Amino acid sequence: MINSFWIEEDGQTLIEYGLLISLIALVVVGAVATLGAQVRNMWGGNANKYPDSQPN
Repeated sequence: MINSFWIEEDGQTLIEYGLLISLIALVVVGAVATLGAQVRNMWGGNANKYPDSQPN
């Protein structure tokens, strides 16, 4: 019985997709954390150029 579980590969694809999605999510979180401050500063600088503008 243990050998049959060891040989079967039914859940392998599901685990591979789960690992792939986890890796993609980790890359996205890292990119947002890295670029978030730069984008905020870029748009904040533009907002300071127009002090009469109102935020949405």
